[in-house]
Amino acid sequence: MTKVLIATDKPFAPVAVKGIREIVEKQGYALALLEKYTSKEELIGAVADADAMIVRSDKITREVIEAAKRLKVIVRAGAGYDNIDLDACTARDVVAMNTPGQNANAVAELALGLMVYMARNFYNGKSGRELKGKKLGVHAYGNVGQNVGRVARGFGMEVYAFDPYMTDEQIKLAGAIPLHSVNELYSTCQYVSLHIPATAETKRSINYDLLKQMPEDAVLVNTARKEVIDEEGLARLMEERPDFAYITDIAPDSAAFSKFEGRYYATPKKMGAQTEEANVNAGLAAARQIVSFIEKGDKRFKVN
Repeated sequence: MTKVLIATDKPFAPVAVKGIREIVEKQGYALALLEKYTSKEELIGAVADADAMIVRSDKITREVIEAAKRLKVIVRAGAGYDNIDLDACTARDVVAMNTPGQNANAVAELALGLMVYMARNFYNGKSGRELKGKKLGVHAYGNVGQNVGRVARGFGMEVYAFDPYMTDEQIKLAGAIPLHSVNELYSTCQYVSLHIPATAETKRSINYDLLKQMPEDAVLVNTARKEVIDEEGLARLMEERPDFAYITDIAPDSAAFSKFEGRYYATPKKMGAQTEEANVNAGLAAARQIVSFIEKGDKRFKVN
């Protein structure tokens, strides 16, 4: 019997687990559940006889992949997949997938919520600013970026986007004004919302030289990955520019940001996909993708 393992240090909501179970067991598969595990050894033991896996932000290393002798497919319930060793998956002929778009609205609402929180001085009673009429640059205009644009237009913001994988026409149809380089995006927009993945090309690419081009009273919003930020360069810029603000749902490694009171805020943990709706959507999508792959060989969302 095909066995599907849900391995989640941070568990899905019970309603999501129930939905996943219904999809999996309707197909005649068995479902195993590993939640809130505390050691790598527990995970390695659980994967030994799994044919398929659903994970969230769990670290799926080469050691884990090599221990999963029967594994055919692993699905990351979410958009990012840098927590999975893709090379190890490929070496073992394991198909790795993500569930793009399922968390997009949740991340978008968080990004705009952070902007409002900063613009209104953390609701401390002092006079703040409005988002209406401000220029927002969306760095990467995929599922999440387009949802950010949609919500921002509701606030009356002017939405610009840079995405080297989209044509001007595609960006326009998705409701934004296309720009043609990162330099143009950052020099044009007072607000920039990051939605790029952490790759060899993008890591530490949001650096001092790029950010210093932003207009007065600039705000950088990061609900993507902390690895894309050059923290030393950003901290240096914030030292030089008292008008520059940084808001994120991924706390930096550097302690330097704590001194920028009133211009810096990080959520206690990564919050982008932390809604009941996104939790359920991503989990059910992952289960459906596993069934479609095993039954039909569907590799539509393969990332390795």
